[in-house]
Amino acid sequence: MKRGLHPPGRDVRCIVSVGMLTEGWDCNTVTHIIGLRPFMSQLLCEQVVGRGLRRSSYALVDGKFPEEVATVFGVPFEVIPYKANPAGAAQPKEKRHHIHALPDRQNLEIRFPRVEGYTQAIRNRIDFDWKNVPPLVVDPQHIPPEVQMKGLSVDVEGKMSLSGPGRTSQADLNARRSRHRMQELIFDTASHLTRLYAGQPGCAVPRQTLFPQLMRIVERYMSQHVIATPPAQIKDALLCSPYYGWLVETLKEHIRPDTSQGETPEVPVYETHREDGSTADVDTWTSRDVRPVLRSHVNFVVADTKQWEQAAAYAIDTHPRVRSFVKNAGLGLGIPYLHNGQMHEYVPDFLIQFHDLPGVTLILETKGFDPLADNKKSAAERWVAAVNAEGKVNPERGHGQWRYAMVRKVGDIPGVLAAVK
Repeated sequence: MKRGLHPPGRDVRCIVSVGMLTEGWDCNTVTHIIGLRPFMSQLLCEQVVGRGLRRSSYALVDGKFPEEVATVFGVPFEVIPYKANPAGAAQPKEKRHHIHALPDRQNLEIRFPRVEGYTQAIRNRIDFDWKNVPPLVVDPQHIPPEVQMKGLSVDVEGKMSLSGPGRTSQADLNARRSRHRMQELIFDTASHLTRLYAGQPGCAVPRQTLFPQLMRIVERYMSQHVIATPPAQIKDALLCSPYYGWLVETLKEHIRPDTSQGETPEVPVYETHREDGSTADVDTWTSRDVRPVLRSHVNFVVADTKQWEQAAAYAIDTHPRVRSFVKNAGLGLGIPYLHNGQMHEYVPDFLIQFHDLPGVTLILETKGFDPLADNKKSAAERWVAAVNAEGKVNPERGHGQWRYAMVRKVGDIPGVLAAVK
């Protein structure tokens, strides 16, 4: 046994070469190379393994050199540089799944429009979407309406403390509440809302006609849709931020043309730089859990949860009314909605079509806890109403009829699918 040859200054304690030292053998002949320590340099690895390339004999046999073998143990000879894993053994690579449309299921394709906003052409009469408007909750756990204050004292250990001498005072909203009557606040809110709505491009409603209608809407919303938990009061929604901003935002987003009075319904504004979406466009990769499905143009359903969406996909895939469905993963369907003064995009879970309802597509959301669930549901209902109205106003630009449903339990899905009309 001997050490392998190496350039001066190179540490090759990790390599041991085993040679045949019997009489008549070249002492430079290397037959076995054994790695004892991890290589930190690929160059060193290549040099040492190169020792095994020296031939022990150059005698020709039938005009050719005979085959000779050098056996290498534990030496990571690779084309790319090798670096040891400090955690120990190499970690397994993350499994990736290819999500794509299957050509042999072209008949299950689902198409959808890409909506980026809405347009209204109201002349005189407005309506309000009372069915879908979310409530406003004034929660003292979120924003305290009162607080106790006291000057901090220093205890014997030199730490700040509230237990020392001094008077405790309370700061609350009572003084501000007493200075403003509810009717005054409603009037100011209706005035603010009138200026905002009338200032939109394309709004043709005279302000003197718009204000009294908005006044009635604000009064009804404050009395029926604002929920205050004591010690908070309903009036706080008109006095405090961010409640006031949320209130005005919600009211503005739920104003609709009064079609019963001859107004043209609200219609969507479609994206101009992209065509309608389709399941045929799905072509993406994911490391998330996937499940194969049968009644879908796309090969897999991507699961964002451990069990919820897998169970939902099974309930949809096995329902007798379902002709085709798709999970909205890599599909690109987004529903715009406004929150905190910024536009967001709500991505619902499933699109479903039926054997007995040709031209009808259901948007199905399986929702657990979400503080914005009501906002998203309202945005989806607006999307559905506008797209359906477009099909009636401009049949050549129609996208069929759409429905929306949100379920809180997977067990409710079969009943929801059975009830779609």
